[in-house]
Amino acid sequence: MRAGCVLLDRDGVINEDADSYILSVAAFQPIAGSLEAIARLTAAGIPVAVCTNQSALARGMLTNDCLAAIHRHLQTAVSDAGGALAGIFFCPHGPGEGCHCRKPAPGLIHQALHQLDCRAEDTILIGDSQRDIDAAARAGVSAWLVRTGNGQRTEAQQTGDVPVYDDLAAAVETLLS
Repeated sequence: MRAGCVLLDRDGVINEDADSYILSVAAFQPIAGSLEAIARLTAAGIPVAVCTNQSALARGMLTNDCLAAIHRHLQTAVSDAGGALAGIFFCPHGPGEGCHCRKPAPGLIHQALHQLDCRAEDTILIGDSQRDIDAAARAGVSAWLVRTGNGQRTEAQQTGDVPVYDDLAAAVETLLS
């Protein structure tokens, strides 16, 4: 499949995940090869965006300013690796708020598709959780799973035919080959 757009979950796909959330720039640690993988997509002319749940905002553990600093750091790290992010879309709500943007709801994906002018049938969401896979299905985009983050646990529970890759770099290698 040749992708028109690639959407990435953040924690566990681009950066190491943490049980207690990523609450600072210092806690943001890229997974080996992830920034270079984004750069490869950029070089191939494929728009890349991030779609991430950030319930630490709703829980009062993270401020909007701190999240903005983390995302600026991410943008800079991607740029330094030679890539670009076309957007970072995040849900600030907690699990019980009933919003339409928190994955597995498709709202973040719909927002990204609209703002990036991408077609669902030409888009791949790469994630590490069942929420990512379900959100992709609800939005009509293809889902790919990586084993980083929560991916190994998610893979063990899979019953469908979602492609699985060791990490973002391996997924991008397949996509571009």
